[in-house]
Amino acid sequence: MFKKTIVIASAAFLTLTSIAKAQQTPSTANFIADGKLWSSLWQQKAAEYRALCFQAYNIAQLRADQSLLKTYGKPLAIVTDIDETLLDNSPNSVHQGLLGKDYETKAWLNWTSKSIADTVPGAPSFLKYAASKGITVYYITNREESERAATLKNLQLYGFPNADNEHLMMRQTTSSKELRRQEVAKTHEIILLLGDNLADFSSLFDKKTVDERLKNTQEQAALFGKLFIIIPNANYGDWETSLYEYNYKLTPAQKEEIFKKNLKTE
Repeated sequence: MFKKTIVIASAAFLTLTSIAKAQQTPSTANFIADGKLWSSLWQQKAAEYRALCFQAYNIAQLRADQSLLKTYGKPLAIVTDIDETLLDNSPNSVHQGLLGKDYETKAWLNWTSKSIADTVPGAPSFLKYAASKGITVYYITNREESERAATLKNLQLYGFPNADNEHLMMRQTTSSKELRRQEVAKTHEIILLLGDNLADFSSLFDKKTVDERLKNTQEQAALFGKLFIIIPNANYGDWETSLYEYNYKLTPAQKEEIFKKNLKTE
């Protein structure tokens, strides 16, 4: 009886120890995926996220109105990103996160092919307003050419202005948007750049390190809310990939190690 009690007690101790360790140490496999779920929940349910988007587009309208009072030698244009700037793709991140996975090209293409992404708060009304004032909208996205038709269908679903092949510029040979911005600037005066990622605004932010991004942002501080209108995106972007130096082949465990090294506790 005494030996049996010891065995039972030992088993119970080991079980509790295992549970405690499991509670203290999140699964490496789910570290990234769980992060996507948290950020997606914030994007979908936080009123603060919605308020930030409204704030950004209110400022954009103010700046557009100010530009309309000036005289330029070329017609006015707004250049905008699409994903997480105009269209909300958080459902795809949720789908992946619930499977314990990070971004996958196949899943992304399946998602965009449905043309059902909802809009980012404030985006449709602002761009419709701008178009009503004679401002042309150009869409510069790093979606692939194969996604063109589905992208147009999604934009047209909500009546985004200038949602046609002429004004939609897909990714071609590089992820940098600089050459495409320059192409628009040949014929139009770009009065606003809209995006959720700093590379949507300037080549100063193309594939830069964390420190370079922070430095360049500080140096360009006066342009935010004036020429650059940024939309919040805690889900993905260069803020994340710059942490692991744009190495997309890292395992979840390697990403977790890098992320934790970059966190401050005091």
